[in-house]
Parts: sequence; structure tokens; C-alpha cells
Amino acid sequence: MKRWLKWALVALVVVLLATGVLRALSARKAQQQAVAAQAAQRTQTVVELGAADVVQVKTRELAQGLPISGALKAVNTAIVKARVAGELQGLTVREGDLVKAGQIIARVDSTEYRARVSQAQQQAEAAKAQIDIARRSFDNNRSLVAQGFISRTALDSSISSLASAEATYRAAQAGAEIASKSLEDTVLRAPIAGLIAQRLAQPGERVAIDARIVEIVDLSRLELEASVSASESLDARVGQSAALQIEGSAKPVSGKVVRVNPSAVAGSRAVLIYLAVDAAPGLRQGLFAQGTLGTDHLRALAVPLNAVRTDKPQPYVQLVSNNQIVHQTVEMGARGEVDGQTMVAIKGVAENATLVAGTVGPLREGSAVKFTNPLNPTPGGK
Repeated sequence: MKRWLKWALVALVVVLLATGVLRALSARKAQQQAVAAQAAQRTQTVVELGAADVVQVKTRELAQGLPISGALKAVNTAIVKARVAGELQGLTVREGDLVKAGQIIARVDSTEYRARVSQAQQQAEAAKAQIDIARRSFDNNRSLVAQGFISRTALDSSISSLASAEATYRAAQAGAEIASKSLEDTVLRAPIAGLIAQRLAQPGERVAIDARIVEIVDLSRLELEASVSASESLDARVGQSAALQIEGSAKPVSGKVVRVNPSAVAGSRAVLIYLAVDAAPGLRQGLFAQGTLGTDHLRALAVPLNAVRTDKPQPYVQLVSNNQIVHQTVEMGARGEVDGQTMVAIKGVAENATLVAGTVGPLREGSAVKFTNPLNPTPGGK
């Protein structure tokens, strides 16, 4: 046999062996992939969702407006101050106590002021006695002048004395009234009905004139003082409504613009607007409130803002379609408020499509969906 023929046979055998090995490896790989696919199908996680875990795309009326925030303030507040100096007595009210308008809050020691009233009254009586003396002198001199016994100059002098005595008496009366007013001012009364917010002095303390004693707050009427920029203030109008979230309160409250300050704040150029807040249990002066002042309305397909996810380059929603999770890219539009919840207009999904709520979190695309209750969601399409 020729040498070249031997090498040809050897090469043919090698090729056949290599082909067989490759076929065996390919078949084994296909078998492994099929087994892995079957295992993946067997171990696929089924996501269970409840009625609270999904939202539907609906056409909604979005209330657009200005974001506002600020502290609640009582419309009526009063600080009771001492009108006269002296020792403070009878102060028993404390923070949180309810007082009525005209109720006596405290007193200032009145011993000195009673003495001053007595002194002024005695001075007025003395001045009145001088009037009687001057009047009798005037009457006598007038008779003597008429009879020609004295000159006209003596009569003029008696007239001046009488006028001076009357002026002195009027001054003494005014002094008595001032002393009586000071005595009345020793009694401190509540000018309005409300609750004691601060007690700023203690019984037995000597207070000066205009010393702060207590602060009274009327919580029956509260308002929000909010600051907006000069450009935003052009859209603020008296009568506009706002949904407000109060610090520490789970339920939103409504507010209404009652005043807009005609002047901008020096320096910041901001404008203050004032909203009357509906009374609600638990509201206090100083609580922080924030919300949106409604300035316009828009109808559009909208979903809660937290239902739109932004952990990919483009925003998307987790759409439930044919009982599977589909990541559907959407276009976000204007935002607004609906029943105190922030909503956003979207494009890219059909109305009545069922989306996974933002509280659920991210789900893998393609995951099977099972509803714990017979929810019968409308399968949303692209």
C-alpha cells in the first residue's frame, strides 16, 4: 500500500472521531439547557398581589398649583401686660388653662393706688372749697362795685380768683380720675377667650409697666402664613383652596386663601399669603403645614406618582398583562393633587390598565402574577 493512502485513511478516521465527539458534546449541551429550562419553569416565582397592591390608569381631574408651607397661627392672640407697676398677686392660671373674655387673671398690689385715689379725692374737695370762697368774694365785690364802695379793679381781681379756683378744681378732678384709672388697672383681665399658651411671670414678683404676664391663644380660628416667590404670587388669588398636610396629623385638612399681602418682603422679595384652615381636633399654633395651592385643573390619564419607577434610564411602570409583569416605558406629564395624593399624568399605557402600586417595589419582568382575591384585573395592553 502506498504511503499517501495510509495518511489519507488516518486523516479520515480522525475527522470521523472529531465529528462524533462534537455531536456528542452538542447533544449533551442541548440536553443540559432543556433540563435547566424545565427546572427554571418548575422554580419560577409566582407574585401574589392583593387589591391594595395594584392601581388602575384612569382619566382624572388633576388639581395643579403652588407648593406652600408654613406654620399655623391663631387669628386671635393676646398678651396680658401689667398696666401699673407693683407686686403681682393672685396669678393661678397655667399653660393649657381655659379662660373667658373678661375673666380676672391676676392683680397688682393696690395699696399704693388706693392711697393715691384718696389723696386725689381730698385734693379735689379742697379745690371745691376754694371755689366756694372765691365765689362769695366775687358776689360781695360785685355788690360793692354796684354801690360805688370799691373800684372795678377789685372786682376783676375777684373774677380772676374765681376762675383760678375753678381751674384748680377741674385739675384735681382729672387727677382723681387718673388715680381711679390706675386703681382699676391693678386688676388684670383676659381680653379674649382662649387657652393660656405661656405664663411669663410668677406670683409675688414685682412687675414693671408693660411687663408680660400671660399669652392667650384662641384656637377656634387658625390660619397658615405661607411665603411664595414673586413670580408665583401672581397666580395666588383670594378664594383659592389648598389641601394641607399638618405635622403629626394623618388626615389632610383644607385651607382657603383669605388675604394676600400687598407688599413683598424686603430682601427676599417673597409675598405672604394667608389661608384660613378648617378647624380640626388636635390642631395647635406653631404646627408645620405643607400642601399645594390649587391654581388650575387638568384632565388626563394619571396614576399615583410612586407607581412610576425611575431606576432605569427612562421612567416605566410595572404593567400587569396576561398575568405577567411587563415593564412599560411611559412619558410623564404634569403633576397634581387628587384627594390629597400626588398624581402624575402619563402617556404610553391604555386607560383601565392595571399597574403595580409603588408600595410593592420592583418586580422582575416576566414574573407570573396571582391575585390573592378574585380581583379580575383588566389586562392592560401596550
